[in-house]
Amino acid sequence: MSETQITAADAPATQQPAGKPEITFDDFAKIDLRVAKVVHAEPHPNADKLLKLQLDDGSGTPRQICAGIRAQYAPEDLVGKLIVIVANLAPRKLRGEESRGMLLAASDAEKGAEERSVVVISPSADIAPGAIVS
Repeated sequence: MSETQITAADAPATQQPAGKPEITFDDFAKIDLRVAKVVHAEPHPNADKLLKLQLDDGSGTPRQICAGIRAQYAPEDLVGKLIVIVANLAPRKLRGEESRGMLLAASDAEKGAEERSVVVISPSADIAPGAIVS
């Protein structure tokens, strides 16, 4: 075996979250991913784990989403940040507040894990709110 080959036995053991079922490309193509800018953020009034975010999604109509990132982010750290959202997710009420979409974030452990890092997904350069992510 050459020095550049690494086998599964050589790879470091990690506690990665479990994967989800395979979907078709047509299923994935239904998801409308967009860039949005956080214009206001505050703790959700009825949920300890949620933040309530007001977004500029480029549509000209303000959008509110609720996100379970309160343990990882202070509201003031998100204001002005560009994030990636699922724009065509059906609205739903989360503890009495309407959420019209979902932000994308990466995590190194399952929800509820004792130690868990969560990182909000952002574009690597400035781009206008409403830009399509593909």
